[in-house]
Order: sequence, then C-alpha cells, then structure tokens
Amino acid sequence: MKNKKQIIECVPNFSEGRDLDKIKKIVAPFQDKLGVKLLDYEKDEDYNRSVVTIIGEPDAIKAALIKAIGIAIEMIDMRQHKGQHPRMGAIDVVPFIPIKNISLEEAILLSKEVAKVVSKKYKIPVFLYEKSASLPKRKNLSNIRKGEFEGMAEKIKLPEWKPDYGPKEIHPTAGVTAIGARVPLIAYNINLDTNNLEIANKIARCIRHINGGLHYCKAMGVELKERGIVQVSINMTDYSKTPLYRAFELVKIEARRYGVNVTGSEIVGLSPMEALVNTAEYYLGLEKFSLEQVLEARMME
Repeated sequence: MKNKKQIIECVPNFSEGRDLDKIKKIVAPFQDKLGVKLLDYEKDEDYNRSVVTIIGEPDAIKAALIKAIGIAIEMIDMRQHKGQHPRMGAIDVVPFIPIKNISLEEAILLSKEVAKVVSKKYKIPVFLYEKSASLPKRKNLSNIRKGEFEGMAEKIKLPEWKPDYGPKEIHPTAGVTAIGARVPLIAYNINLDTNNLEIANKIARCIRHINGGLHYCKAMGVELKERGIVQVSINMTDYSKTPLYRAFELVKIEARRYGVNVTGSEIVGLSPMEALVNTAEYYLGLEKFSLEQVLEARMME
C-alpha cells in the first residue's frame, strides 16, 4: 500500500513589507515548484513585514524555504529596518504546522532539520521556539524576541540565550531567526478610531492571557501612522478554545471606557474555516449548526 502524502503548512515572516520587488524575489522559490503551493503572501507597510503562507510536502517545503531564506538574507539589512512590529531578524520567524498525515512530532523534527541547515549554510543563529523549544522560556516567541534586533547582539552573549543552532553572535545584517512547530494560529487585528497608542496598549494588556485576560490570546498595541489610527494586534494561538468573536467583543468592551470605538478588524494570512464558522454561528445565533453544513467543506471531503 502506498504511503499517504504528508502535507505541512509553513508561514515564514520576512522583515520586508515595503519594497515589492524584494518581496517578489523572496517568494519566488515557492512559486511553480513541485510539491509546494504558495497560498498567500501579505505585506504590511506599517509593520514593514511580509507573512507568507505555503503548503506542501515536507522535503519540497524544506528545499524551497532554505532557498527563500538565502534570498532574504541578501535582500534585507536589519540595520536599516524600521517598522511597528517587533522583529529580530530578516527572517524573523518560521513556524511549521502539521496539516495532513503528519504528526506534531514530525513537524518538530522538520523544524530542527531546517534550523540546522540554515544556521550552517548562512551563518545565522537560530532559536527553536513553541513545540520545538529546547527550554521552557523559549516556547514563547516574545521572550526570545525581547530586545529586538538592536538588543540581540548583547543578549545572545548571555549563557541562557545561547542559540540552539549557529554562531554565538548575530548575523551583521540578518540578525537571528526563530524556527519551530506549532498548532494553527490566527493573526487577528482590531482597529480603533483613535491615534492614541497608549489606549491600544492598555486594551491589549487587559485581553492577553499573560496579564489575566483570555487564554490562548497574545496582544499588543500597534500604531498605523499612514491611516492615523491604532490597532490591537492579536495572535490567537488556539481558536478552538478561545474563538475570535470573544476577543472582538472584549476589545469593544474595554474600548468603551476610553471613549473609542472599534472600526473593523482583519485577519493576516489565512484562517481555518472552522474559526470563521464558529464566529458566524455566534453572531447569527445559529442553532445546532455544524461545519458539515458549509458547502465548501462538504466539497473537500
């Protein structure tokens, strides 16, 4: 009997969101490649960051990703990089998400294989994070990223922040990278009708789990200068336990105390269908509704 094809998702984040020519060159290795499908790439000029979503077979993903990382290192100089999103490297983070016929343990193994190759080939330090983390305090990406590119040169010299792979000093222009395996995550941003960043930060502190808010919710305030507004930028790390609508409603509640309103929200990259169905079910007040009633879901069976 033939082995079932394994499918894994990878969502590399590159620290370039303004130069479209550079972005196109970075994503080129994912296009028209056997065993790899480029699902989406979304650039954000305020964040100065691009989020790429690819899916495919592990070996094909690995080969294309290593090539794209090499191009990003050539194209991006972190000494010149400015943006609203925290960052520590040209290839800031590379998560692997098991999708079909592949276990989380196999995704962890793949993340370590890629980290080993990338660190050796490009002389860039790599930290393992999330499910691949070598130490408990490295599971949370924000712990690794604290200090960002500008502070990483000194941080990496500390014994407790020795990289899992690669040199013990940052790459001079590409910084450092985090690679790991995780469950599906939804990058979800909620916009406010104010330019006061402190209000967004206060709301973020109220809703995120680390400060006593929602489980599986990470949040921070971000300024969108070109639009003259701020947003609460959220990572929902387990939408099945804390749905999107719950975060949306809590932000609206907290915003009222400052006299501001929610003007809209956005999903960065792709989202599991179930997360959107759960939200629609809540707002429409649907009874006894299930994913099986969604036409597209039945078509994919």
